[in-house]
Amino acid sequence: MRATSRRTATFTESMIREMTRVARQHDAINLSQGFPDGDPPPALVQAAREAMDAGRHQYAITWGAPELRTALAAKMTRDLGVPVDPERELVVTCGATEAMMVAMMTVCDPGDRVGMFTPFYENYNADAILTGALPVHVPLHPPHYRFDPKELRAAFAGGLKAFILCNPSNPTGRVFTREELGVIAALAEEFDTFVITDEVYEHIVYPPHRHTYFATLPGMARRTLMCSSLSKTYAITGWRLGYVRSSPEIIAQARKVHDFLSIGAAAPLQHAVVTALNFPGTYYDQLAAAYLQQREVLCGYLDRTGLAYTKPEGAYFVMVDISPFGAASDVEFSHWMAREIGVAPVPGSSFFPGAEHRYVRLHFARSPAVLHQAGERLLRLRR
Repeated sequence: MRATSRRTATFTESMIREMTRVARQHDAINLSQGFPDGDPPPALVQAAREAMDAGRHQYAITWGAPELRTALAAKMTRDLGVPVDPERELVVTCGATEAMMVAMMTVCDPGDRVGMFTPFYENYNADAILTGALPVHVPLHPPHYRFDPKELRAAFAGGLKAFILCNPSNPTGRVFTREELGVIAALAEEFDTFVITDEVYEHIVYPPHRHTYFATLPGMARRTLMCSSLSKTYAITGWRLGYVRSSPEIIAQARKVHDFLSIGAAAPLQHAVVTALNFPGTYYDQLAAAYLQQREVLCGYLDRTGLAYTKPEGAYFVMVDISPFGAASDVEFSHWMAREIGVAPVPGSSFFPGAEHRYVRLHFARSPAVLHQAGERLLRLRR
């Protein structure tokens, strides 16, 4: 037999999904794969039942059901403060995972250079490799995860075709300031670089921090491919509904890529989620407030363990420094932690390009009761 493709040898399976399996194996509390443990809002579940009963079982329009794109464009217009055209500026995808791949394949050719901050969400490196592009890593320096403008300029000057920006950031929890985004925007303009944004956690931001949509910065609308999802905002990660928003010229190409990757997202769920897109603004306020409470629960226990960590400004992830334990690797430590402590983290090395074994990532998208249970187990780390 001939060998499989060379690209498949250059990255591993998702460490996040592996640790979910490890958590099940050891009956550990899963703080690795970041999905909410509660049900979606009842009105949304009811809308899904009604969509099924209404017989919406066949393909929707490839780039998104008209009623979904209309509702999504209306919500985005309110959020961004600029008009969004549902007919020419949106393509609905199978989650933000496909949205990122669509964006990458739309603007990059094999051999192009794609920049990203590190630590990065593990999909980005794999997306670049699958596209045939070369990942270029720019460090966010702990403990506050700020970038050095000189290092960022050097990366852009090296000839980036695109730069990936996750804001709020997974795994660091950073919410980039408007001034920091302005630095990125200026470099993108100077070096004629596309910016692919991952804004999945746009509504999970903690005071006094505020989310700024990159595409709303001067001159950025024409070169930004905004990727996002409805999964985390409405607790429907299994529905796999995401989207790309960009200029009509870019979306015309992105729709072709999406068509041949997946044809389209699930038709009845596209119809059902319109209900959620019409929720009042108070829904998003309550969402952020709930996650703030959950952040304080988990971080309170981490304070008691004495371990160093960076309190997240947004999203629901915490990077914890495990170097005091002297483990040979973060993977080994994570398996031990699931087995002996009863809490499953993600090895931090999955978010770095090289051998970085100082960190694990925990998430707090769990109920306060579960987080208290996990916290009591984490206190065993003090021993």
